[in-house]
Amino acid sequence: MNKYAIIFLFILAICGMVNAQNPTAIVNAKTKETIPLVYSAENTGSKYRQPLLPSWDELPVVKDLPNPLEWSNGNGQVKSFKQWERRRNEIAAEIQHYGIGTKPTVNKKDIRAWMNGDTLVVIVKINGQTLVLYSEIKYPKMGQPPYALMIGTSGISLPKRMFDNRPIATMIFHEAQVNDYSQWRKHKERGEHNFDRLYPHLSANGAYSEWAWGLSRMIDGLQLLGEEKTKIDMKHIGVTGCSYAGKMALYCGAFDERVALTIPQEPGGGGAAAWRVSHQLEGVESLEKTDYHWFLESMRSQFSGDSVYRMPYDHHELCAMVCPRALLILGNPDYKWLADPATLASAKAAREVWKTFGIEDRMGYSIVGGHPHCVLPEQQYPEVEAFIDKFLLGKDTDTHHVEISQINPSSNNIP
Repeated sequence: MNKYAIIFLFILAICGMVNAQNPTAIVNAKTKETIPLVYSAENTGSKYRQPLLPSWDELPVVKDLPNPLEWSNGNGQVKSFKQWERRRNEIAAEIQHYGIGTKPTVNKKDIRAWMNGDTLVVIVKINGQTLVLYSEIKYPKMGQPPYALMIGTSGISLPKRMFDNRPIATMIFHEAQVNDYSQWRKHKERGEHNFDRLYPHLSANGAYSEWAWGLSRMIDGLQLLGEEKTKIDMKHIGVTGCSYAGKMALYCGAFDERVALTIPQEPGGGGAAAWRVSHQLEGVESLEKTDYHWFLESMRSQFSGDSVYRMPYDHHELCAMVCPRALLILGNPDYKWLADPATLASAKAAREVWKTFGIEDRMGYSIVGGHPHCVLPEQQYPEVEAFIDKFLLGKDTDTHHVEISQINPSSNNIP
């Protein structure tokens, strides 16, 4: 072998090492299909026609959690990863139609963005109305740009040290810039929010569709400006939040495929928890006992009580929408209201989707008590840090068997 061949092989080896440490996709060993870790588009399946969305009296009663891989029309199920893109969009259509309201698409020509120092500013102009979004990006004191980014919905309750000691930038999505609803302060009512000025025909929307829309516009801004101006690596964006903001983080990650890692922390009912399972529990956040500023009022009138079994989807499918990207669900069984038995059932069912495609290392759950609400205990640090290191920094950490729960199924009425 001559010296040029040796040099060529050495270069290939180095490239292989880099790709192994920080891949953008893997190849499924069984199906030989390429499975990305993240996408450059908000919704890769937008080209698919919306499925039929039956009226309430046409919906069948389904007591068990629906199969997330089964087509909406009931004619079989997903057989390959390539088909998942279409099925994911069926789930998205059902969640919007029956649960949260429409998350409208936006043409990039209707968006302007710039950096004002370290603050990202995004201007969205729709129907003659303008909405301004802005947030400061806090850059790490180590590493080199472009940096991975963790976006906190309303805030980041994960320990600050997790980001102080890593080359990861952070940014807060200030949801009140889009919809200022709050359980704790004075707020506008449905139809009066900034989002509603742009889309008056969507005034029935719940806050979660509008907040997910807003976070996507911030990502649009980052994408339009590019990595040289923002210093942000678009392939390594994460989103996290806790409690009501944990639900927000889950919806934001589920409905935007440019998010590589989603960590909903203690999201409770209406987040990861399956409504069908919550219905069988007492004293928890169930479909009837949630805050309807967050959802369509029609969801309550259509699916309360035993009518929940007519709902054509459930929240294990909201979780599954994140696939093939990374999802880590965090729970706290000490707080009954969070309905974590329903979250556990949902997480187990959702994980089967990742498992089907041979990428179960990208989905995990950790439901651990012994700590206050939204205060991550050191006991949960290993799994959280492993997911952050692997999916934001490209490190080869072990996330294959993150299936942790302190819930006793026999004592918590889990079906």
